[in-house]
Amino acid sequence: MQCNFYLDHGADVLYYGMTMNEQPSPKPDAVLSTIHHAEAEQRRGKLTIFLGMCAGAGKTYAMVKVARHRKNDGVNVAIAVVETHGREETEVVLDGLPLIPLRPIEYRGGIAMEMDLDAVLQRKPHLVLVDELAHINAPGSRHPKRYQDALELLDAGIDVYTTLNVQDIESCVDVIRRITGVAAHDTVPDSILDRADNVQLVDLTTEELRQRLTAGKVHAGTIPAMDAANFFREDNLTALREMALRITAEHVNRNLQDAMAIRQIAGPSNTNVKLMVAVWPSPFSEELIRWTRRAASALGAPWVAVYVESDVSLSEEEKTRLVKTLSMARQL
Repeated sequence: MQCNFYLDHGADVLYYGMTMNEQPSPKPDAVLSTIHHAEAEQRRGKLTIFLGMCAGAGKTYAMVKVARHRKNDGVNVAIAVVETHGREETEVVLDGLPLIPLRPIEYRGGIAMEMDLDAVLQRKPHLVLVDELAHINAPGSRHPKRYQDALELLDAGIDVYTTLNVQDIESCVDVIRRITGVAAHDTVPDSILDRADNVQLVDLTTEELRQRLTAGKVHAGTIPAMDAANFFREDNLTALREMALRITAEHVNRNLQDAMAIRQIAGPSNTNVKLMVAVWPSPFSEELIRWTRRAASALGAPWVAVYVESDVSLSEEEKTRLVKTLSMARQL
C-alpha cells in the first residue's frame, strides 16, 4: 500500500488517497497536450548549440568533430557555413564533409559570401552545420541574421548544429559590457537558447585559452583590436567561463522540468514565482529587460514586460527608444 498526494491545479485542491500501487489517472487535456507535443517534436528539426565562453574556445572544431562521428554513423551531414579563420586543425577535420557552396552577395562595392539558404533547403540533409549563429547577414539575404536562417531550417525538419559565444546572448550584453568593457553588436535572443534541444558546453581553462591566444589561434571576431587585449584578461575570462557554465546548467534544468511536466512527474517547481518588468522610454529599460529575462530563465518562471500608456506626450527620441525597447522585449 502507498500514499498518493497530488494537486489538482484546476481546483487548487490537494488530494490524499490510500491505494494499492495506484497512480492518479492523467487528465484528457494533459494526454492531448502530450500527443501534440510529440507530433510537433517529430516534425521540427533538432537544434544543438555548441556554447563557449568566448572566441577561441574551440566551438567550431568540437562541432565539426561531432558531425564527423554522425556522418560515420550513416547520417546525411552537410556544411552550410563554417568559419575556420585559417585554423589548421579545423580545416583538417573538415576534410571529407560535404560542403554546400556559399552564395555571393554584392555589398559595399565588394562581394560578401553568405550561406545559401535555398540550396540547403533544396538539398535537405538530415543535419547541417551553421557556424557563428550571431552573424549578421549582408543586405540582400532573405533574413537579416543567421539565427533566422537556422530557424527556417529547423521548421523545414532539418537538424542544425551551430556555435555561440556567451557575449552573443542578448540578455548577457549589459553584464559582459560591465565586466570586459566591450559591447557585443551581433547578438541572438534568449528564445533561441530556450528552443535548443541540446546545449553542449565547449570548455577549457583560462590558461589554455590565453595560450591559444599567444599562439595566434584565437580570432577575436567583432572585438576591436584595441579592446582585444583587455577583453582576454584572465579575470574577464574567468567571469565569462562561469557564465557559460551557469547558462548550460540552466538549460539542462529547464529540459528536466519540461520532461517531468510532459510525463506528469511531480517535482520542485517555481510555478508561484512570476517576474514582471515595467518599461518606459528610458535608457535603462533595455538593461532592465535583459536582467529580468535572465533572472526568469534561472528561476524557470514566467516573465512579462509591461508598458503603461499615459497622457504624457513623448518626444520623437523617446518614441524611437520605446519602440526599440518593446521590440527587444518581444524578441526575448
